[in-house]
Order: sequence, then C-alpha cells, then structure tokens
Amino acid sequence: MLNKEVLHLLNQQINKELYSAYLYLDMANYYADQNLSGFENWFYVQAQEERDHAMLFRQYLINNGERIVLEEIAAPDKKYISFRDPLIISFEHEKYVTDSINIIYNAANQIKDFRTMQFLDWFIKEQGEEEKNADDNIKKFDLFAGDSKGLFMLDNEMKSRIYNPPSLLL
Repeated sequence: MLNKEVLHLLNQQINKELYSAYLYLDMANYYADQNLSGFENWFYVQAQEERDHAMLFRQYLINNGERIVLEEIAAPDKKYISFRDPLIISFEHEKYVTDSINIIYNAANQIKDFRTMQFLDWFIKEQGEEEKNADDNIKKFDLFAGDSKGLFMLDNEMKSRIYNPPSLLL
C-alpha cells in the first residue's frame, strides 16, 4: 500500500496528464484551424504522449493495488492571438508539470518510498526532454517564422514528428 499523501498526489497527476492531453489537443485544433498542419501534427503527437503518461501513472497505481480516483478534467481555456502563443503556453505548462512531478518525488523521498521514486525517475528525465522541446519550438519559431517562407518551412519540419509510445516498463 502506498502512503496516502503519495497516493493522492499520484492520482492527481493522472488528471494533470489527461488535462495536458486536452490542452495539447486544443493547440492542435487551433493550428488546424489556421491551416498549419505541421504545428497541428506536433501538438497532436504531444497530446498522445500526455495521454500515455496518464496511463503509466494509472498502471503504477493498479500494480500497487491502489484505487484510481478520476476527477473532472477542465476544458482548456487558453486564447491564442498569435501562432507563437501556444508555443509559450506549452513551455509554461511543461514547467508546471515538472514542478508537480517534483512534488510527488519529494513526498516519496520524505517517507523513503524508493519504489515510487524509481518509477518517477523516468518522468523526471522525460520532463527535461519535454521542457527542452517546448523551448526549442519557441527558439525555432523566433528564428525562422518571421516571414511566410520561414513559417512554411518550420511547419513542414513539424510534420515529421511521429508518435512513439513511451518505453517505460512497469
């Protein structure tokens, strides 16, 4: 049995990851409406990854004999004025998710829950990659998307992202 606080935080993280999937799907929808199919693809793949992250947390709780408590998932309420806006919001959101995972890790560390800490190690590494990718997207946009040709080329580059299921073994 997991510690009640750690269990609560892990259950909350499932919902945060599902919200992340909603948020990124909303961003994909925004870019689809703007006819930027590469950006749409990038965020659609991101939404799939976030859904997978939620399922990994779910499976960890099941593997530990714990009950999953799903809460309501809020609809994304972000408004995008420019093509750059979702990129900034996604970077800020990834930092928020990193902080959330760090809070769980710290709670597990406080009670010497090494199994949960080991499980979270993959997510800590993943969040480093997520933040870097989001930051790279902003930098590329700022460098190349200043005119329609640059935006077109960047959009084409983002079309190349493919979905790869997570490699974490539970």
